[in-house]
Amino acid sequence: MEEEKKSLNFIEQIIEDDLENGLDASKLRFRFPPEPNGYLHIGHTKAICINFGLGQKYNAPVNLRFDDTNPAKEEQEFVDSIKADIDWLGFKYDQELYTSDYFEQLYIWAVEMIKEGKAYVDEQSSEEITAQRKNPFEPGVNSPFRDRPVEESLELFEKMKNGEFEEGAMSLRAKIDMASPNMNMRDPVMYRILKKPHHRTGEKWKIYPMYDWAHGESDYIEQISHSLCSLEFENHRPLYEWYLDQVYDNESVAPKQREFARMNVSYMVTSKRKLQRLVQEGVTTGWDDPRMPTISGLRRKGYTPASIKNFIERVGVAKRENLIDIQLLEFSVREDLNKVATRVMAVVNPVKLIIDNYPEDKEEWLETENNPEDENAGTRQVPFSRELYIEREDFQEEADKKFFRLKLGGEVRLKAGYIIKAERVEKDDKGQITTIFATYDEDSRSGSGTEASLRKVKGTLHWVSAKHALPIEIRTYERLFTTEQPDAEKEVDFMNFINPQSLRISHGFAEPSLKDATLDDHFQFQRIGYYIKDRDSSDDQLVFNRTVTLKDGYKP
Repeated sequence: MEEEKKSLNFIEQIIEDDLENGLDASKLRFRFPPEPNGYLHIGHTKAICINFGLGQKYNAPVNLRFDDTNPAKEEQEFVDSIKADIDWLGFKYDQELYTSDYFEQLYIWAVEMIKEGKAYVDEQSSEEITAQRKNPFEPGVNSPFRDRPVEESLELFEKMKNGEFEEGAMSLRAKIDMASPNMNMRDPVMYRILKKPHHRTGEKWKIYPMYDWAHGESDYIEQISHSLCSLEFENHRPLYEWYLDQVYDNESVAPKQREFARMNVSYMVTSKRKLQRLVQEGVTTGWDDPRMPTISGLRRKGYTPASIKNFIERVGVAKRENLIDIQLLEFSVREDLNKVATRVMAVVNPVKLIIDNYPEDKEEWLETENNPEDENAGTRQVPFSRELYIEREDFQEEADKKFFRLKLGGEVRLKAGYIIKAERVEKDDKGQITTIFATYDEDSRSGSGTEASLRKVKGTLHWVSAKHALPIEIRTYERLFTTEQPDAEKEVDFMNFINPQSLRISHGFAEPSLKDATLDDHFQFQRIGYYIKDRDSSDDQLVFNRTVTLKDGYKP
């Protein structure tokens, strides 16, 4: 039992302590509360995995609640993308809810707070309010409207609701403590006027609740037992609890806010504002561009749900923020794809190879394994003919003893096929090799059991039959930024660190089996890397994105 406790992360330990102190396990309930103002990114996956993971561990429901309190920035597209991402990751939520579901109740509670002298309508601008708050080391200055009569605040708040004032003309503030060392407690704004149509409630509301007011009360309405959020909300916790105290009925579960370290990954930015700028300024092709750190971008690049969840598990749940090496993320997807990706042959930088002594009219179908890591993956047939494509880098006219690929006078084995020997080359007028001519050992076919087939040569090359070759576009994605922390220097625009070589497009050939590839199929282009078919593919042009290289030097 002691060993089990040691393996718990600090959030699990909090829950275990609450259960030991009398919390009924049936009262456990969690939530994931995204704001639909952008696509989910790699940072959100930590919160998703924590909340849904706790739901699975304790057999407790997890709500998906959209924090839709700012119609100026929210769109249905973002709602749909968030739902799709959570589904793709393999998590199931108990209820799909919206803060807007509670707008009426939040308004009723706000009116009660005014009546109790705990809230008031302030006619100052946001700049004036900010100035009066001062700083943590100096008491704030009371608003001149702080002690206005209750009936006056009630009347003005009703008029705010009815749209009788312009945006910014006034706001509703909680009356707490303008001398509090916690700036969040210095009479925070609860409602602001915002005359924007809402994607769910339309034109009904002219005032919208602020996050701190809406969030905790929404947790309370849903009876969330543990409200888990990132560390930047730690100093919001006293306000969260103060707001709850105003509505708590002593019979219900009082949600408990606890914070964990957010996840920052090197060579990425995860600010939605900055991600939106990348999209709007055309640096990327959209929120799901494979260079984006969004879940949809990672999916399009070829990441798997398992690889992302394994990455989050490796990162762990911490109380202090740190920078996670992007190589850990790449290691996680490489490890998973090694298990599940089908091995295929594709040539990304082709040069033609002609086997002089192979009959011109002959073709064979050779058997090769789909995945040596999976004994149930089976085999497939690949076509072989006289004219092939191989990688240009796999041939040198002259090479030293450390070059184990094809060279003039040297032998290699063609994967699943024959041993060949390079005899001569043809070049264009610029000296570029256009064709390699070779001969083959007819008795050396792999798996044939002949003495020649058992002969050992040091190199094995992948290849594609020219007659059957499938033309493909290859998109090679590198890191979008040239520095580990592109937004670390506040005085320097993060856009200055954009990598101009983050995307390279080339054209090559693949074996014909890839014609039937789907957008969810993962492939290892043998000896090159892991790839996935892109949605830009058409019947005339298949497009494949590189997910990750085959190897790197990362040690987990």
